[in-house]
Amino acid sequence: MSLTLRDYQLDIIEKARQKMREGCKRFLITSPTGSGKTVLTAHMLQTAASKGMDSLFLVHRRELIKQSVLTFSSVGVRHGIVAAGFAPDPKPHIQIGSIGTVGNRLHKIRAPKLIIWDECHHLAANSWAKIFKAFPNSFHIGLTATPQRLDRKALGEFFESMIRGPEVEWLISEGYLTKYIIFAPPGPSMEEVHVRMGDFSKHEVSEIFNKPQILGDSLKIYKKHADGKRAIVFCPGVSHSENLVSTFKVGGVSAKHVDGNSEEVVRDGTIRAFKENDLSVLSNVGLFGEGFDVPAIDAVIDCSPTLSLSAYLQRFGRCLRPNYKKGMPLDTREERLAAIAASDKPFATYLDQAGNVMRHGLPDEVREWSLDGEKKRKKEESKVKLCEKCMAANSSFAKVCVFCNEPFQVRARVIEQVPGDLVQIDPNEIRRLRAKEQGSARTYEQLVELGRKRNYRRAELWAKHMMIARANKKQGA
Repeated sequence: MSLTLRDYQLDIIEKARQKMREGCKRFLITSPTGSGKTVLTAHMLQTAASKGMDSLFLVHRRELIKQSVLTFSSVGVRHGIVAAGFAPDPKPHIQIGSIGTVGNRLHKIRAPKLIIWDECHHLAANSWAKIFKAFPNSFHIGLTATPQRLDRKALGEFFESMIRGPEVEWLISEGYLTKYIIFAPPGPSMEEVHVRMGDFSKHEVSEIFNKPQILGDSLKIYKKHADGKRAIVFCPGVSHSENLVSTFKVGGVSAKHVDGNSEEVVRDGTIRAFKENDLSVLSNVGLFGEGFDVPAIDAVIDCSPTLSLSAYLQRFGRCLRPNYKKGMPLDTREERLAAIAASDKPFATYLDQAGNVMRHGLPDEVREWSLDGEKKRKKEESKVKLCEKCMAANSSFAKVCVFCNEPFQVRARVIEQVPGDLVQIDPNEIRRLRAKEQGSARTYEQLVELGRKRNYRRAELWAKHMMIARANKKQGA
């Protein structure tokens, strides 16, 4: 297979070259999950190797090592591997390395001219920063779909500037990602759950979701909205994931669990069975939120509430890759959309038992990214709420439902009262309601607060621009 880039990837490459011509040695490239960052990486590294430059591609999980090796090999990019369990080959200019192994072998590695960091939003972690500081004279290029850390530390400590790739909405409209359908319930209340290190306590969340009713609801939801489809499940804890798999098996659905402590042979065999369609449901804890590329993933079942916008977007991205109908042309937008429509996966399905869509918004919203850090906030609030009578999506400011006029009651939901089914969310309706929510924020202070709730990294600047735009619009009226 030849290494062929799409137009938007070529545009990113040209912007990267311009940065380097200008003397910028540390910059970040942000592009959505499924936009082809690994192929982009292979091209950049191959170009560097053709000029005799040593380079290093760093990833942080064993599955990502194997996936990168497969991609590089498929497009003819010669490389070595610096990771435990793989035979080293120091001859190639390109080396794919794991963070842990490279960190332990710094004294054995030729200083690379170029380092590309996969999922670089983790860079503030000590094990990553150790490698970064060991090569101060190298070019450093970061790759991520979500340049935001849960602890809100600034990535500007590591990168001087950012190159922004295409938006999710554009990739969907152009047929590079698939459309989606969201089903979501008014899930368990997180009001009493403690926040640890910026996110909900995994132990407490696991206890809430590891109850027979919730486990049974997961099975019913899957059978109703994604029966027979390949689905990835995100769970907050191992016990919950294992019990969920048992529930699915009793219900006649082939399912398996894996986590970071699973034996390598078990993990590899389970993933292979899922990819080959011998397994319908693959439940995991902490493994597949990033870089797990299987276009045939039809659905995501999210059972793990999170305050991390990055984690939510990464999970959703697992099912957005299109599974084009084989044999159909893909050269034009119309051809790609036709190949998606004719495939076994005309749309992706996101089953949100965790309330993360309500917490963070739609995956194709245009979000503000910045290399600047931000002060921690104690709690994120829902931006959309569902009417318990008609299940319509409403603005979080609404006192009564805009569809059925049912008053919203101020009370905590009880876990035993959680409905067992999910409700389909209309993305256009959420966009309309969020626009209405934005319009109701009249003052600069209200806009700042809204921007913070929406995870805008520079909420104050966004609010300022909104106030200027409103003033200009009023003067032109």
